[in-house]
Amino acid sequence: MPDRPGRRVISYITEKMPVMITKVLEVDNHTATIYFILLGFPTRPAFQLFLFFVFLAIYLLTLLENALIILAIRSDGQLHKPMYFFLSNLSFLELWYVTVISPKMLVDFLSHDKTISFNGCMTQLYFFVTFVCTEYILLAVMAFDRHVAICNPLRYPVIMTNQLCGTLAGGCWLCGLTTAMIKMVFIARLRYCGKPHINHYFCDISPLLNVSCEDSSQAELVDFLLALMVIAIPLCVVVTSYATILCAILKIPSSQGRQKAFSTCASHLTVVILFYSTTLFTYARPKLMYTYNSNKVVSVLYTVIVPLLNPIIYCLRNREVKAALKKTIFCKGSSFREDK
Repeated sequence: MPDRPGRRVISYITEKMPVMITKVLEVDNHTATIYFILLGFPTRPAFQLFLFFVFLAIYLLTLLENALIILAIRSDGQLHKPMYFFLSNLSFLELWYVTVISPKMLVDFLSHDKTISFNGCMTQLYFFVTFVCTEYILLAVMAFDRHVAICNPLRYPVIMTNQLCGTLAGGCWLCGLTTAMIKMVFIARLRYCGKPHINHYFCDISPLLNVSCEDSSQAELVDFLLALMVIAIPLCVVVTSYATILCAILKIPSSQGRQKAFSTCASHLTVVILFYSTTLFTYARPKLMYTYNSNKVVSVLYTVIVPLLNPIIYCLRNREVKAALKKTIFCKGSSFREDK
């Protein structure tokens, strides 16, 4: 079984990333004192309170679901396989993915002061972009893993070794961190005048490009090219993998064998469709997408709803994960009662 998901990456983030982000933010000192105002969801106070409880429940449930999946995979020896190693990485990623956005959003529901400092905004944006880019690549790696398992089942243990799995997972995080840092170099250097009002509930690329008071075409071009690479290359890997998987499944003589092979891919394919469909158009042309009022609704889908649904999809479609979760929950519950 490869190393604990993201352990080395998180250690690197906590030790090195704050220093690197600070250096980026110091490129233009006059921007360091600016505060942005997040408009969020402008509704009546009573409805703001309602939204607070709804999003709080979703956030806590998302944390619980992903934590349980990681715990189940770690504690069940039968799940110490490449497929579930990547799934635990995905759950680990989404724990942080939702945590970057939800706490600030929840605070803003209850507060009249919806400001966020320049450093706070850039830090939130950096980690959010890191997790989004990492997830794109990780989903492609998971598709490749399914391709090898179904198209080359006899060579699967030889190809998908622990070393390769660890390298692929680490590569996903490294690509996400690097892509986000390059984007930040260009976005953080833009001039932001006064206290710009961001018509969003978190610091995203498109709102920042639109509230800059200088020409942001260079930053937009760099963002577009990087987004094209991070989205298009993994998407090609996913499409190619599932095209070959489909051809291999159709060649299986028995209907039971075809159904079993397809069931191992159905949950991942559903997650890929959900994530790509909700983020593709937003990050392909960020500045253009920001002009539409539906941008916030689309953002809620991929920052709140998709991370909530992903663990449910994997549990509903995968018997091994369901069995491990039941064992984990009941064992922990029994241990808790015995301790009392």
